[in-house]
This record gives sequence, C-alpha cells and structure tokens, in this order.
Amino acid sequence: MAQIDKKYFKKLKEEKVISDPSVEWKNFGPGMSGYNEEFWCHPTDKNVMFMGPDMHVAYGSWDNGKSWQTIKDSDGDGSDLERVHDITFSTKNPDFGLALERAGKLFETKDRGRTWKLIYTIPGEKKSGSNAHTKLAIHPTNDAIWFIGAGDLWNVKDNHRSLKNLHGKYHDRAQYGYILRTKNGGKSWDKIANNINEKLDVARIIINPSKPDEMIIATNFGVFTSANGGDDWKAANKGLPNKLPRDLTSYYNAKTKEFVLYMVEQTVYEPNGKSISTKGGVYKSTDSGKSWNNITGDLGVNFNKITYGAHLNNYFKNIGFFLGVNAKNLYPELPENTYSAFNRIVVNPINKDEIYLVENQRHDKTFGPGDAWKTVDGGKTWVICARAGQYWLTNKDKKYWEDKGNPTGANVEFSHVARSYEELSETAFGNRLLAINSVGDVFIGIGQQTQRSTDHGKSWQQIDDYETKPGSNAWVGRGDSDLPGRFMLLETGKKDRYLLCSGEHGLWETADLGDYPDKDAVAVKQIEGQVHDHSGNDGAHSISTVAVHPNNPDIIYFIAWRQEHRGKLRRTMNGGKTWEDISTIFEGKNNSYEGLAMTYSLTIDPKDPNNMYFCSIRRTISEVGNSVNEKVLTKGGFGVYKSTDAGYTWEPHNNGLPEKGSVRRIIMDPKNSNVLYACLNKFSGNEPDGLYVSTDKAESWKKMNIPSEIQGVNNLFIDRKTSDMFLSAGYRNGDAETGGVWKSTDNGKKWSKFFIAPYVWQTEVSPANSNIILVTVPAQVGNRESQFRNPGIYLTKDAGKNWSKINKGIGQPNKMVDVKPDPVNENIIWSAAWGSGWFKAMLKK
Repeated sequence: MAQIDKKYFKKLKEEKVISDPSVEWKNFGPGMSGYNEEFWCHPTDKNVMFMGPDMHVAYGSWDNGKSWQTIKDSDGDGSDLERVHDITFSTKNPDFGLALERAGKLFETKDRGRTWKLIYTIPGEKKSGSNAHTKLAIHPTNDAIWFIGAGDLWNVKDNHRSLKNLHGKYHDRAQYGYILRTKNGGKSWDKIANNINEKLDVARIIINPSKPDEMIIATNFGVFTSANGGDDWKAANKGLPNKLPRDLTSYYNAKTKEFVLYMVEQTVYEPNGKSISTKGGVYKSTDSGKSWNNITGDLGVNFNKITYGAHLNNYFKNIGFFLGVNAKNLYPELPENTYSAFNRIVVNPINKDEIYLVENQRHDKTFGPGDAWKTVDGGKTWVICARAGQYWLTNKDKKYWEDKGNPTGANVEFSHVARSYEELSETAFGNRLLAINSVGDVFIGIGQQTQRSTDHGKSWQQIDDYETKPGSNAWVGRGDSDLPGRFMLLETGKKDRYLLCSGEHGLWETADLGDYPDKDAVAVKQIEGQVHDHSGNDGAHSISTVAVHPNNPDIIYFIAWRQEHRGKLRRTMNGGKTWEDISTIFEGKNNSYEGLAMTYSLTIDPKDPNNMYFCSIRRTISEVGNSVNEKVLTKGGFGVYKSTDAGYTWEPHNNGLPEKGSVRRIIMDPKNSNVLYACLNKFSGNEPDGLYVSTDKAESWKKMNIPSEIQGVNNLFIDRKTSDMFLSAGYRNGDAETGGVWKSTDNGKKWSKFFIAPYVWQTEVSPANSNIILVTVPAQVGNRESQFRNPGIYLTKDAGKNWSKINKGIGQPNKMVDVKPDPVNENIIWSAAWGSGWFKAMLKK
C-alpha cells in the first residue's frame, strides 16, 4: 500500500479526472451490429450527423460519415446519452444544439456536437427509473426558446397501433399530456398544450421559420396548431381521414418564404366484405396545417399480384393484429389497394417534391414489400426505392412492379451480414430510422446496418464499415459499433490472430489489412455467426467464451448462451470454416432467442486437452441481459463444469462450493494445471462469495483466506512470470472498502491492497512486461456514485507506483467488459465494451 499514490485516488473519489491524453482508444468495430434507433443530420452542415444505437451509446461524425466518434463523456459516469431520443440544432448558430435522452435528461452543445453538457433533468421519477419524452424544437429566431414533447410515441417495439389502441399504448417509462417550454435557455420551464388530452403523446414539434409564432404539433390525438408561440392550441385535422398522424416534416424556402408541411397518417384497416379497406396515407398542407390535401397517389399495392409467401403471411398476421381477429379466416380475399403502416417521412430541403417514407415490418406490426418509398413529383407517383432480401434479389413479381413503374432488383448494401440478409425476407429486417441532410442525402437503417443514398434513393450504401478489399470479408469499423463486445482471446497459437467474442454477431478473428492505408487500424473477419446463416444451418450469434486447443490452433471451441445453438459446445476443426455442436450442456423452457445460463472461462488443460472447464454464472454483473432464472433451465445449472472427454460430456463439479454461490470466473494456475481457482461474485450483498481453490482438477474446492473486508470476488489474474496474484473485488452497491485490487506474492497466503476502488471487474498484467498492468472499474449504483466518480480503465507502467486513467475515446467507461495488454507488443492494449465493440490503443513509448 505504501507505493500507491493515495492523493490520486482521493482525487478520483472527489472529482472528475481527465484521462491521460497520450492514450486514445480507437473503436475498430465492427460497425453497427445492433439496431440504430435514430439518426440526425445537422440542418445546415452536411458533414455533421449523429446516430443513437440501442446499446447505450451515441456517435457523431464531422467528416460526412467517413468516421464516427462517441459523443458520450469518456470521463463521465457512463450514464449520459445512453438512449438518445432526439438531437436538434439551431438554424441561427450551427454550433448550438440540444440532445434529449430517454431518462429525461437534456444536454447542450456549443461546439457542433463534439461535447455535451447536462443542463436539465425533467422532474418526475417513474417506477422504471426512466422519464421518457419524445422530441425537441429550438425556436428559429431565438435560441433561448426551446420545446420538449412529452410521451413515448417512437417506442417502435412497444407502441403498436391497433383498432383497440388507435392512440397508441402508454408506458410507465414516459410522461404524457403536455409540451415543456423554456424562454430563458432552460433556467425555468412551463407546461403548454396541457389541456388537449392527459395522454397526449407528441410525435413532432415544428415552427414556421417565417412566422415563428406559428407552431404545429403532430400527436397521437391529431394535429394541433398555435398562433401565439404555444400559449393556445386548436385542432387542425381538416382533410385527414383518421386524424392520427404518425410523423410530420416541413419544407422551407428561405428566399421565397414558402413553408409546406408533409404528414403521414396512421394507416387504419377496416373490414370490407371478405377483404379489408385501407385509410391513411400521405398529406400536404400549404396553410400551416389549417387544411390537408391527399398526396398518397399510387402508393397502394395490389396484393393479388404478390406471390411471395413471406409477404402474404405477414399481411394476414398484421392485419389480424390490427383488427384483433384471425384475418386469414375472416378476410381471406386480398385487397387490390393497400399499403403499410408508414411511420416516418422526410422531404428534401432543396426539392419540395422529393419525399421519402419508411415503415418497419419487423418491429411495428406492418407488412411489405419494400422498406422505403419515394416520390419525385410531389406525391402523384411513388416507387419502392429501398429493396433488399430474397424477394427483390430473385425478382419476384417483376412484371407487376414494372407495369407499376417501379424499379426492380435489390439495391441495398450490407457489410458482414450481407449473405445472411440476402437470403432473408424483408419481414426479417425492420427499418428504424429515416433522415435527410441539407444537400438531400438520405439515411435509413435496414436490419442492423445504416445505409445512405447520395443518388436520390437509386442505391444505398452501408456507412458502418470499410472492407479491406472487395470480397475479402475483412472489415475495418468506422467507429460506430453497437456490438456487444465480450471476451477477447489474444493468445491463440497463431501469430497476430486474436479471437473476439460478441453478442448477437458471433465469433471474429483479426484479419490482414492488405492495402488498407491506415496500418494502425484493425481488420476483423467473422468466422461464426451471420457468415454461416445459410443452407438451413444458422451460425451461433451470442458467444461469451472461447478456447483454442493447446496442440492444434485450428481447433476452436465456444459456448453459445442465447439465440442459435444456445447451451451447446460448438467446435471447429478447420479454423472456423465449418462448425459442429458436440454437446448440449443447457436447455430451457423460454424462447429460443432468449438466454440460458451465461457461461465464461472456457479453459483447456494444456497437459491433457481432454480435460476442459468452464463456469456458468448465477448472478451476472457485466453481461448483456439479466441472469436467467434457475427454474427456466430444464438441463444444466450453475457453477463449475468439467469434461474429461474433450467436451463431449459435461458434469458439474461444485463439491465444496456454496450451493447458491455465483461463480463468475475460473482460472487455471499457469504453472500447474491441477490447480484451479473459482471467483464467487456478489450482486446484492446477500450471496455467498469468496475465492476458492481446487488442487485436484476441480474434484473438490476449498475456500481460501482473503482479507475479511473483501466482498465479492470478480476475477483473479496470475502473472505467469512472477506468479503474483491479483484479485479484483467489490460489488455494485457495496461499501468503498470492500472492493479494489488485492495482490499476493506468496500464492495467496497474504494479500495487500494494490488499487483503490469500491468495485473492480478485472486486472490484467502484460505478458510482455510485468510492470504494465490494466484495471477496469465499472460504475456502482447511482446512490454510490460519490465513492468513485471515475469509472473506466486504469494503467500503470511501473507495477502500481503510479496510475493514470485512460478512457479517452471509449463511450462506455462504466462497463468495459474485457481489457488486455497485447501478449507480444507492450505498447498495445485492447478492450471490449458492453455495447460498443472492441478498441485498440497505443501506449506512448
């Protein structure tokens, strides 16, 4: 303890500390590998754009999408900008903008979105711990006047409209019934539009730039207008058949002062004999919303001409959902003119006749074909402009679409998921976003990729990854990863091949950069997952632990914990070209896409590779999703598992371990494979915890003596050169003295505090230089924040005498799930984030 700089750690507790600027993490992806929920373009700067993925991250680009950086505070507590609902900028001052996140926090930027500051938290805690509001608006002539709409209208997965719920569903995470307004830059707020309906859910707030007292809002109860800056409101639904707007946008010509509104209505389906009729569509207003004209044109589709089974099944399923009946039985005749439940609309800011629509077949209870539509003649004629998947690749119903004047053939690009998506129907994708920038480039998000069109919707290119060369399937991320990064195996028996586990996107290996110009970049290639989603043999998508045979680096094992092949040990004999399940360890009675027991620490005995081990974690602390209920499991349980026949059969080996303990990690002694250690973590404070040792290959376990103040053993690292042991301790709501890193130089007989923090997930010593040590510190629960205000990654280059925080560039300092020094180059370090992929950093020599 004498070597530790106590003043530094006191500072970490009491104030925010800025990371060492000489160490900067670079996100190498892959890019979007989860759902991008929102996308925003700066209203006047075409090079500036932002995205809000669903894994608690947020990104910005200032070079027209060539690269992306986190906009979360790398030196913050990690809770900022987690699920962003809206970002908007002033049209007077392009550097000034506001961001609204789901928890009800409002952030301000004064540097065009590069940094953000929390300036207001909307009061009114919800039971869910969230306080969702919908959309923002900044007054066009006065940057001190802002508006925030209440509601949760854009909750596309949980706010489905139906005949029973035409106004949408209401969720505990949100407040409803008003718009918040400030006239002094957020110093004080008042509620307006609060006499329309107590369940008012606000979709958009638009202000007429030439007459800023004129405001228009689209809500779940109709369109409303104000002529006095929001003090008074009246309904403005003349010409709308359903009075149920889903989205609203506007066109403004600064020279002519022309102001046009465009709105897409909620599609309503009604019985019509043995079929259905469709009401809704697209509408236009040239009088600030006083009246609306139908510009739906030929948007409808004759479903009698659609022969593709997936689209027909999806039609009956979702018509049935909307009406609350078995539609195939009651309304078996297909309609000659129907269309999707469109949910977003934008207009080209330099061409009022170019309008785009999207819908979300996967998540919003609607049907296709098509993901995005456009008109270039103000709504007289419409075409499907974003076409992906089997239906379009195989040119189904080609004559019908050609007769309708619609282009055919697929025109949407994907990166590593391309092969998988090409063999799927549009019904499996879902589009969550639609945006357009100041020069008319359009952005959508089909499946788990973000696409851009620079040719008015004729073609769409993914903007998440670069391929090192065409056909290489080796990808360099642009920095906007939404992938749940998991365990990284850096010593794999092959030079420069690292194995990277991920949630939802399988197993990856590092790949040759080829001619890619940035030689410090990292290319990765998927060797299991979507790359194998074909021929009826889906790859495994959620992998948290991997191991390589000690005598043959082409033999790789992993365990999948959710989705395809969940609960199975999977093996390749040829370096990942083909895979097979060789054992089923867990089964459960929940849905196949849900998780079974979370597994970790897959370990192979280097002396006898028939002996294999792993642990299944009872109470997860760093994983995506909650711990599975033991009652869900119909096969398998928790604790330590062992195989003596190279993975074909497995048995629990918990003799001596507490019955309800949670084994988070197991570690094999690097010099004696008979000896293993089990780390029992703590979640709430009541579970049995501690460090256990087995000297007989996991046949029996004995609790070790460790300092009594330690609560929750999260990890153990043994330096193979010095045999020093580093114990990472603490739990999410524990007291400050119960955690930290503890070091033993005598095989665990005595321990001394090595690193001060209330909660530590991991400590790693460089195999190349034992003086280089990394520690990752997650955040505790909110009411424990004052114990340690600086979660993230810490580095010492002198064996613990001096420490520095090295968070620069990471967007999730509160949950970095793996961190490792490079096994060969002591100047390179690696990390994995809970929901933003993998990172590399260079240490200054």
